[in-house]
Amino acid sequence: MTHDSLPTRRLGSTDMDITRLGFGSWAVSGSGWAFGWGASDDTESVAAIRHALSRGVNWIDTAAVYGLGHSEELVGKAIADLPEADRPFVFTKAGLVWDPADPHASPRRIMKPAGVRREVEDSLRRLGVERIDLYQVHYPDTGESLEYTGNGTGAVSPNATPLAEYWQTMADLKAEGKVRAIGLSNHAVAELDAAESIAHVDAIQPPFSAINRTAAPDIAWAEAHGTGVIAYSPLQSGLLTGAFTAERAANLPADDWRSAHADFTTGLTANLRLADALRPIAERHDATVAETAVAWVLAWPGITGAIVGARTPAQVNGWTGAADVHLTPADLDEIAAAITTTGAGAGPSRA
Repeated sequence: MTHDSLPTRRLGSTDMDITRLGFGSWAVSGSGWAFGWGASDDTESVAAIRHALSRGVNWIDTAAVYGLGHSEELVGKAIADLPEADRPFVFTKAGLVWDPADPHASPRRIMKPAGVRREVEDSLRRLGVERIDLYQVHYPDTGESLEYTGNGTGAVSPNATPLAEYWQTMADLKAEGKVRAIGLSNHAVAELDAAESIAHVDAIQPPFSAINRTAAPDIAWAEAHGTGVIAYSPLQSGLLTGAFTAERAANLPADDWRSAHADFTTGLTANLRLADALRPIAERHDATVAETAVAWVLAWPGITGAIVGARTPAQVNGWTGAADVHLTPADLDEIAAAITTTGAGAGPSRA
């Protein structure tokens, strides 16, 4: 496999140097579950993963719940016959539990220790690996169904597993060698503090884009604690690619979770205006709008890398140049002004 060169950064205090861009495999998970992206072609999905690796990407982010195990199986298939030197780091997540009898039901946020131990074994089997490089808690345990907002909010059941209990389980898995590093996704600062008092948080995975900037305090916490940050949805699920339109949003199929989300309905106009505001900046850097949007995320202090999804090799080509786009202070000021003018999203517009 011939690799392009991508810059790397150390993931917190771990021994892993990861490329600033990682392949996100949520979008290749297919349909037939609550948060699918519509039907996809498995052969093309595997080709997209392998193409990202050929472009120099050295890590893949997935989760047990994506496609109800299907995404992990595709990742396993994509890496199965690669020479050891070409194997990427594989990151996955636990804690969203689905009902096999009702796959369209929203998964529940459950991190009971015995369940987590079953999940890690299932993920190891589907991925075809002996150890998971980064194992993450997908959401805080509430015992309730997930209502996808991208920020971890939701009702809490009295039967929810306390963070101290599930984070100790994660630390135990690391000590046993089942996983190389442990992380928290969609956890707020108070929860990160509580976890850090039990075992070091190797990495966090918050949502972060020019539209959704609400995780800025979490990123600042990570920077202060020697914790890596891999940001997800830097393109806000396609809105900041430069290719998304109001017509496309109106025609999203019912089995695409985006069709009912506020970012693609009530917030759509402001979000698309922000994407349009990135075009002149992209042109100055001879880059795509998608690359510019991802470069904005990479420019935020404390961020180690960004997870970018793709369903085809051609989509991969639209963002792998982002690590080479170096936005100037003037560029960042211009984007901050556009955020303010359009009213897109929430959170601070400038670091």
